[in-house]
Amino acid sequence: MRIHLPTHHAHGEADNPFQGEAAHYEWVARHLMRRPYRRIAADATAALPAGASVLDVGTGPGLLLVELARMRPDLRITGVDLATDMVETARRNLSSFGDRTTAVVGDVSDLPFEDDTFDLVMSTLSLHHWGDPSAGGAELTRVLRAGGQIRIYDLRSAPFAALCAGATGSDGGAEPSRFRITPLPRPALRRLVLPSGDLPAPQPG
Repeated sequence: MRIHLPTHHAHGEADNPFQGEAAHYEWVARHLMRRPYRRIAADATAALPAGASVLDVGTGPGLLLVELARMRPDLRITGVDLATDMVETARRNLSSFGDRTTAVVGDVSDLPFEDDTFDLVMSTLSLHHWGDPSAGGAELTRVLRAGGQIRIYDLRSAPFAALCAGATGSDGGAEPSRFRITPLPRPALRRLVLPSGDLPAPQPG
């Protein structure tokens, strides 16, 4: 059986092949990604101050948001995804956490948030599907507060260099030290052990 991991596309919703696939992705997230999501949630939030605001880009059915909300009841957590049915599923999964969690429809290349909104911007197994990772990187930086951090968890083949080039551009972009990039092994994600340490932002080319 072919398994698709939760993803996010930087295209119009009409072009999004994941629209209408929320039930399938929810099954994958519940049965294959629960342990990785717990480890990612712990890793991503370890140094966050109390009351911080978190954005998860390409959130799919919102199961990572659930782990974040359970682990850190003090956080304000937002997920964004291009597919409306993913967002509807995420909202249902988050309903027990009240107004400190939400999910909205949006494109990573044009995020529906004000500048300087989030203390942490993260994305898991989504970057390798973005149509324009450089534009996405610029948007992640735009919505990130001063002193915040961008954390990206994705396959080793994901376009990290293009993302970082967009995010650290000449127009006041994020410093490379504000990134944590964690390549994930393609096989055996259920036995995921996160590498430790911050990696420098890759250079384009």
